[in-house]
Amino acid sequence: MASIKVHLEKCTGCTLCVKACAFGAIHMAERKAVIDMAKCTLCGACVAACKFSAIELEKAAGPKKDLSAYKDVWVFCEQKKGVIQSISFELLGEGRKLADKLGVKLCAVLLGSGMDAAAQALGERGADKVYYADHQALKAYQDDPYTAVLVKLVEEFKPEVLLCGASTIGRSLISRVAIKTNAGLTADCTGLDIDVKERLLLQTRPAFGGNIMATIVAPNHRPQMATVRHKVMKEAPVQAGRKAEVIKTAYPEETFSSRAKLLDIVEELSATVNISEADIIVAGGRGMGSKENFALLEELAKVLGGAVGASRSAVDADWIGYSHQVGQTGKTVCPKLYIACGISGQIQHLIGMQSSKTIVAINKDHDAPIFKVATYGIVGDVNELVPAMIREFKRALNK
Repeated sequence: MASIKVHLEKCTGCTLCVKACAFGAIHMAERKAVIDMAKCTLCGACVAACKFSAIELEKAAGPKKDLSAYKDVWVFCEQKKGVIQSISFELLGEGRKLADKLGVKLCAVLLGSGMDAAAQALGERGADKVYYADHQALKAYQDDPYTAVLVKLVEEFKPEVLLCGASTIGRSLISRVAIKTNAGLTADCTGLDIDVKERLLLQTRPAFGGNIMATIVAPNHRPQMATVRHKVMKEAPVQAGRKAEVIKTAYPEETFSSRAKLLDIVEELSATVNISEADIIVAGGRGMGSKENFALLEELAKVLGGAVGASRSAVDADWIGYSHQVGQTGKTVCPKLYIACGISGQIQHLIGMQSSKTIVAINKDHDAPIFKVATYGIVGDVNELVPAMIREFKRALNK
């Protein structure tokens, strides 16, 4: 077990450790630091903050894992109905940078049925190798067979880094794989980089409700695993004619068994554009005032050929469905144009849309945080300005 202690003779009572502790586990008593072990998580932040080496963190040395056999950067390429999803291309673009820094190959992992052509095409997106498992049980996602196959691939070929999309499928799959392979996993990353000297994946993600950005490493476990939200990274460009080595794997039939039976796949019926894929998004927040006023945003989005988004507060108020929510607890989007109407711009919302190419913010509060990230800001009443925009766009677009 790990332990932490304060060397009282070295402690000067400077309180730097108190300020560094994010869990409120340290207080001062008679000008000496005291650690509340009921709150301490042994994160080591206080050790780094102490300038007098007064705090010592000891971690029990367990059996060391041989990490030298692990190499290459892997990207799990999610597919639905035989079509590789765009999040996979985003991860291949980022994976290429990581692989080049590590001096290793970029590998794609594809699980499906009858997808030989798609496997070959991944070479045009930068993959040097494609590990392809072809079986009828892998045609549609199911927890048990997907997990079993990916675990076998990891154990056999030993990747150094494994990336996966933070989608419904990715979140369900990769956590299971991490447990079974005893690997570290960081979820919902917004930035990835490499510590070349230590060969560590630097995984950056929002923490404490988005108030800070934490960079996480997994020095003692392989593969180093991370999920990345959709539209955070840029897609790998298409390199026509580029080839990849396709390694087709085969496993015993029991590998594909499942405790659940897939009866049917029911498509969600919706007249709206998927906000994750939309080039134009018109989003509303509490400033819209009511559910009825969201009809204005729907009309503006229809005129522009875009989708309707919303802040969490608007969704919580039941003005629009959760599938429209943008932000840390919703979807991450990166449209060419994002029009924020009556959205104050709390950090949780900004995380989901601040990568948009052009941001137009409309808010009657000229001090609203949204204006700090906006390309263009309009101070005024959204319920007066949006109808005017609808009229002008209709005139300009001859609609």
